[in-house]
Amino acid sequence: MISVARLAILVGIAGLIPFLIGVAGLFLVPQHSVTILSWFYLYSAGILAFMAGIYWPIAMQLDNCSYPQSPLVTMLLSQVFFVTAGLGLLLATPGQIVLYTIAYIGLYIADAKWMRLYWPAWYLKMRLVLTSVVMACQVTVGVWYFMIHGA
Repeated sequence: MISVARLAILVGIAGLIPFLIGVAGLFLVPQHSVTILSWFYLYSAGILAFMAGIYWPIAMQLDNCSYPQSPLVTMLLSQVFFVTAGLGLLLATPGQIVLYTIAYIGLYIADAKWMRLYWPAWYLKMRLVLTSVVMACQVTVGVWYFMIHGA
């Protein structure tokens, strides 16, 4: 039987594949960059919304309990990142570049600073690695876009 930690790590690593394919696609088939960027940011929004969804069940479990973070704050964190993910899809590419880069940094900070006590130690280590790769992809796509299309 596979442990939850190993399964989460495997799923997390697998979740990086579309980010990496998106970055590679921009360099390998730039003639399809409009489609690749669209898919890249759709996937970025989906993963951001998925990760935001983690806070919702924590808020439900915290109800009527005394924890460092109130259920209201936890639920609001969930909604802020979820709404950000959706609104980002309405922006033009330069706005998406900025928004998703900031949102992924913010999500990790929320996990590491405000939600730290709710996660097992391995989770934050995994999140740091995964977030670092996602950030590298977000920044690479942003740099590629601005080099091709100008500021």
